Amino acid sequence: MASFRLDFVAAQTDGLLVQGDPGAVCRGFAIDSRLVRPEELFFAVVAERDGHAFVGDAASRGALGAVVSQDVPPSRPDFALIKVADTVAALQSLARAALAARPVRVVGITGSVGKTTTKEFTAALLATSFSVLKSEGNFNNHLGLALSALKVEPGHEVAVLEMGMNAPGEIRALTATAPPDVAVVTNVAPVHLEFLGTLEAVAAAKAEILEGLKPGGTAVLNGDDARVRAMAGRAPGRVIFYGTTGDCSVRAARLESLGYDGWGFDLTYSGQTFQIRLPFLAANAVFNLLAALGSASAFGLSWPSLERGLVSLSPLANRGRVVRLGRDIVLIDDSYNSNPAALEAALGSYGRLRARRKVAFLGDMLELGERAADYHREAGKQAVRNGWDVLVAVGPLAEEMLEGAAAAGLKPDGWAAYPTSAEAADAASGLVRAGDLVLVKGSRGVKMEAVVARLEAAFKES
Repeated sequence: MASFRLDFVAAQTDGLLVQGDPGAVCRGFAIDSRLVRPEELFFAVVAERDGHAFVGDAASRGALGAVVSQDVPPSRPDFALIKVADTVAALQSLARAALAARPVRVVGITGSVGKTTTKEFTAALLATSFSVLKSEGNFNNHLGLALSALKVEPGHEVAVLEMGMNAPGEIRALTATAPPDVAVVTNVAPVHLEFLGTLEAVAAAKAEILEGLKPGGTAVLNGDDARVRAMAGRAPGRVIFYGTTGDCSVRAARLESLGYDGWGFDLTYSGQTFQIRLPFLAANAVFNLLAALGSASAFGLSWPSLERGLVSLSPLANRGRVVRLGRDIVLIDDSYNSNPAALEAALGSYGRLRARRKVAFLGDMLELGERAADYHREAGKQAVRNGWDVLVAVGPLAEEMLEGAAAAGLKPDGWAAYPTSAEAADAASGLVRAGDLVLVKGSRGVKMEAVVARLEAAFKES
C-alpha cells in the first residue's frame, strides 16, 4: 500500500491541509468508512451516498484523517482534514502520483467480455518474472481503479489494471489516472447498449484505451474480432494480435474439446508451437489466455517461465466455477454476469458436455436498450440449438427467452419462468434431477447466485 505524508497528499490533490500534522504519514486509503483502518485516509466521495456524512464514523474507527470537499466539524483533535475541490478527482490525482512515483509498468485491460479473467491470467503469467500488483476483483471504474493503483508498493514492477466503462470518455479518464504501457482490448460485444446505443459506439469507447498509451507502448488486440482489429490504426506504437487467424503472433490452432477436462490446442508463441491443455470448460478461457500471453510477449517473456505460470490458473468465483454435487449433479456457477456474447459462448461451451440432462437457469441480461427483447429471444433459441433440455428463465424478460426457445422446438415441459432469482431458487431443487448438468448465469443485478446457493445446499456431496 502506498504511504504518503499528508503535505504530499495535499500538494498532489491541490488541497489545503486545514487540520493535522503535515508530516504525519497515511498508510492506506478508503472510500467506505466501514472498511477504514487506523492510519488510513478516508476520501469523502459524493456518489449515491455523500461520504461527508461518514467522516465521523471513519474517525471513530481510527482513520488518520479525511479528504473532504465540504466543511465538516473536527472529529478528534488529531484528526487530519484536507479540503479539495472534488474528492473523486483528488483520489484519481493521488493514484496517478502513486504510479508516477514508482518505476511501475501498467497493463490496462478493457473489452466487453472477459476483462477480469484476462486480468487474472495476465497477472499470474507476469508474476513468473515480476512483482505484480493487480486490481482487486472487478475494481475497474473511476473509484476502483484509483484504489487499486494506490496499493502500489516500492517493490512492485508491474500493475495489471482492469478498465471498464458504460459511457464514452470513461476509459479516457481511467488512462489519465493510470497511463498504460500495454493496452489490451479483448472484444467488442453488445454490452451497455442502453447507454451507448450501437456496437460502433461500444468500439469507439473501448478504443479510448489506445489514446492513453504511453509513448512507445504496445497494443494487444483480439485479431479475431473485426472491430478490435480495426483499432490497430489508432495504436501509436507496436501492435500484437492474438487469436486464431494466421497473422496473429500469439495464436491458437486445432482447438479440441476435452470434455470435462477442458480444451486442448496448439499454441504459437514467439515463433514456436507448443501443445496446451487448459482445464477450463468455457472456450472463452482460451482467448483470455491468448490475451494474457499477448501481454507477456509485449514484456519479452520466454515460454519456460510462462509455462510455470499456467499451472496456477483456476476459475474465478461465479465465473465458470465447477461444483460437483451429490447425485452426480455437476453445477457450473457462471452467475456473476451475462450479456449476449458471453451467454452464447457459455451455452455452446457447456452444451458440448455429456450429461443425462442439461438444465440452464438463465437470468435477464441487463442494459441492452431497445433490442433487449430480441437478444433474449435469440438466447432462448441458442439454448435449444446447443442441446439444453430444460430452460429456467428468470426476470422481467423471461417470457421473451421462452418464446425463443419454443420457436426453436423446446417442448412446454422443458421450460419454466420466474420473476426473481429468489423465486427461482425456491423452485430449483425440484427442477434438478440426478445426473444433470446445471448452468446458472445472469446479469449481476438479477442475483443468480441465490440459485447457486440453494442448489449447493440441497445437493451437498455426501
